[in-house]
Amino acid sequence: MMGPRVWSSVRQGLSRGLARNVRGLASGEGRKVDISGIYPPVTTPFTATAEVDYGKLEENLHKLGTLPFRGFVVQGSTGEFPFLTSSERLEVVSRARQAMPKDKLLLAGSGCESTQATVEMTVSMAQVGADAALVVTPCYYRGRMSSAALIHHYTKVADLSPIPVVLYSVPANTGLDLPVDAVVTLSQHPNIVGMKDSSGDVTRMGLIVHKTRRQDFRVLAGSAGFLLASYALGAVGGVCTLANVLGAQLCQLERLCLTGQWEDAQKLQHRLIEPNAAVTRRFGIPGLKKTMDWFGYYGGPCRSPLQELRPEEEEALRVDFTSNGWL
Repeated sequence: MMGPRVWSSVRQGLSRGLARNVRGLASGEGRKVDISGIYPPVTTPFTATAEVDYGKLEENLHKLGTLPFRGFVVQGSTGEFPFLTSSERLEVVSRARQAMPKDKLLLAGSGCESTQATVEMTVSMAQVGADAALVVTPCYYRGRMSSAALIHHYTKVADLSPIPVVLYSVPANTGLDLPVDAVVTLSQHPNIVGMKDSSGDVTRMGLIVHKTRRQDFRVLAGSAGFLLASYALGAVGGVCTLANVLGAQLCQLERLCLTGQWEDAQKLQHRLIEPNAAVTRRFGIPGLKKTMDWFGYYGGPCRSPLQELRPEEEEALRVDFTSNGWL
């Protein structure tokens, strides 16, 4: 784990880094990143005593790294980031960067509840190897998270971030949709390169693609369940939980969509809907980790208060995969 001394040195570098970032962005030195492609949002492995198992994290990334993903999302919702300390979050990103193939992008989940904490976490994640920051909407005071508040938050983060920023809307977890008008405004910021939309509302996604079409801004689907529909509407890829176990199939679906083989894409998409629902809204991260164990990766336990599946839940999970020919 990143010890107190290392964490302290990271924090001490923030003021120098922030000043450098502001100068760089103001002079147009900020670099754009093409985020098109498929990303598994990797899990955080834990030991039986609930410590982060960095060895298993590296093993999983070595296996996943053989697949044609564009990159990996580290410390997203699937990574149980709300249950990790700040130093653990940074150490996971650092270890992931070291274990990943060099040509893969690392999108690091740096969102926190306050703007100041998000800026600090984003700068720190850049220092340990992140290529872009995936920033979830702050939501604890969701009643006051108006478009104006969210535009202010993301603008400040993007102004001070040394790496490109990707907006992240996941209303199933936050109870908050990033408003379309806010997305359109934020798409004009030179350091905001795109959005991960996990709402499942493809009408909204299509509207966002349409209204940001004149900007250098890309939309990623937040789930494998609507990946085909997202490509049809102009999205450029997806951050898909299911890619942790059916990564080759998700990359195949991407190829079919990009080459216009819509009939074959439809057939494959249909077979992914139930397994995807099983490892997301039905059984969540415990379901995904159980499935990873079946597919030769390390799933292991979640950190409390998440609990393991009950036997009847595990059986239902298995049925969703076997009935579609994946087990």
